Amino acid sequence: MTGQSSRTTGARPKDLSQQAHRRIIGVLGLLLPILLYFVAGLRPTAPLPRWTLLDSVSVYYYTGAVVILVGVLFALSLFLFSYPGYENMIADRVVGCVGSAAALGVALFPTEAPKDLSPPPWWSPPLRTVHYVSAVILFVSFILFAVWLFRKSKVPKGQKRPPEKQWRDRICLACGIVMIGVRSLGSELPDYPCPHLYPRSHCDNCVRYFLAGQRRSVSACPQCHAPIASTLSR
Repeated sequence: MTGQSSRTTGARPKDLSQQAHRRIIGVLGLLLPILLYFVAGLRPTAPLPRWTLLDSVSVYYYTGAVVILVGVLFALSLFLFSYPGYENMIADRVVGCVGSAAALGVALFPTEAPKDLSPPPWWSPPLRTVHYVSAVILFVSFILFAVWLFRKSKVPKGQKRPPEKQWRDRICLACGIVMIGVRSLGSELPDYPCPHLYPRSHCDNCVRYFLAGQRRSVSACPQCHAPIASTLSR
């Protein structure tokens, strides 16, 4: 009965497993920031503001949504590691395994605690570096999957792909472009050595100066006193 159903739909069990893996990875990545926001709002952590977006997903490690952050990252790691990919396509396995290790790195090595919150007693500054490197690798893995690997097909070149596959390819490409755009916008912000939130990050006032387009010479941020004149005068 199962074999007949597979032949009728034209999809083999392995193909269905690959599609399920792709969808689970995509859904987990999409829902993570939404879940973090709502769970952190329902379980507030003083003195962090309630129902307010934090500066990054990583900061939610220090909120009531830590179980969501770590749990989803572990789930992503498992699905990335077990993603079979296409036959004779080693890039699927390489990117999957690298992304899996990076997801574990993000989960196990948290970033620095926000202002007025204490990090765990075992935390040390090198862990922040491991966290940032792992986060970048994981983000790049998602982009590679979206714009390249998830859009591959067993249909030979020159032949038209099924309409459903064409729509999935467009969605994956759009997601990849959005991720690249978000990363590009983030890289445009100056990297101030501001102790107001994190070392080499942005305090709210510094960012306001930059986004307002004020290029006048300013010696330091009036709020956190971080030196910002050289960046704003560029």
